[in-house]
Amino acid sequence: MPGMKNTWYLPPIGSPKFSIPTPALLIDRAAMESNLECMADFFRHRSAKLRPHFKTHKSPQLALLQIEMGAIGMTCAKLSEAEVLAEAGVENILIANQVVDLRKMIRLAELARGTQIIVAVDQETNLHQIAEAAHEAGSIVGIVIEVDVGMGRCGVPPGEACLPLARLAAQLPGVHFAGLLGYEGHTVFEIDPHRRQENAFQAMTKLTGTADLLRSHGLEVEIVSAGGTGTAFLSGDFPGVTEIEAGSYPFMDVKYNQLGLPFRQALTLQATVISTPSPQRAIIDAGMKALTTDNGLPVVAGLPGVKLLRLSEEHGLLEVDPEQARFQPGDRIEIIPSHVCTTVNLHDRYIVMQDEKVQEIWTISGRGRFY
Repeated sequence: MPGMKNTWYLPPIGSPKFSIPTPALLIDRAAMESNLECMADFFRHRSAKLRPHFKTHKSPQLALLQIEMGAIGMTCAKLSEAEVLAEAGVENILIANQVVDLRKMIRLAELARGTQIIVAVDQETNLHQIAEAAHEAGSIVGIVIEVDVGMGRCGVPPGEACLPLARLAAQLPGVHFAGLLGYEGHTVFEIDPHRRQENAFQAMTKLTGTADLLRSHGLEVEIVSAGGTGTAFLSGDFPGVTEIEAGSYPFMDVKYNQLGLPFRQALTLQATVISTPSPQRAIIDAGMKALTTDNGLPVVAGLPGVKLLRLSEEHGLLEVDPEQARFQPGDRIEIIPSHVCTTVNLHDRYIVMQDEKVQEIWTISGRGRFY
């Protein structure tokens, strides 16, 4: 109706789970808090500290909760995510990525006037440009040199190759050389725990060895940043690593659940059965616009004999064993995302559940912030 506020789809606080309009991202509050406590407890008495990655959940409410539970700040992938975090009151932010657009560097420098901002670099030209922008803005931008520890993405080779860039960062006005960053992303999903440990330790040896080399040349290295959810307990216990950037652990997904980590599945997508063409087939109202498949197909939660076969834009096709499950239109099911980070970025809000009822609704403020 004209003039009608478009909020009918927001369930009232206290609503039961089955009444929530779908598709909807649900957070199991108890499971999420268990995950947060598990990770916080690991770092509580270690020299390395936790700086969680915002790119997974994109929620300022959750970021502040992580900091309240001991995180030293937040990591993010994009400048626009850092701006969302700063607006929410997060005071210490690492952008684990390169910022090379001149207009973005001006924004970066302005943001650093009121927030402690650290950004990754891997080339001298970019470093000069950031320093100039910060100097003109009257701010100081922290610099970490990204080291390629095996992923083959961004970064300077470990060892001597980092020395000229580190020396330059330590000399230029407008920037502060803070340390090094390396991401062992090539092994975070390795299912074999021994191989994952070996690969992570090899990567951390390169990273911490580079830090030691810089120190031997008189450079102060405060930050040695690394890690993901799959390697947090390995890299976070490696001598010389100072902080870990794990992102997926509050929620988990199909890919990470294969590793046997001590975290519970806290995020699901609730969908509604909209058609049952046969006892062996059911159609749900969630397709590729609600779930991603870059890490494979999502998985139906807690229903034996039910398998998600494929997704189209707005539909999901379920294969059903009639001896184990039967559906009719209007039934609800929950889906475990195969990749939590990309799935979250499709949605505007979380429905936070406590005891099967709506406790809170959180806006995913970082959604779409990839610029």
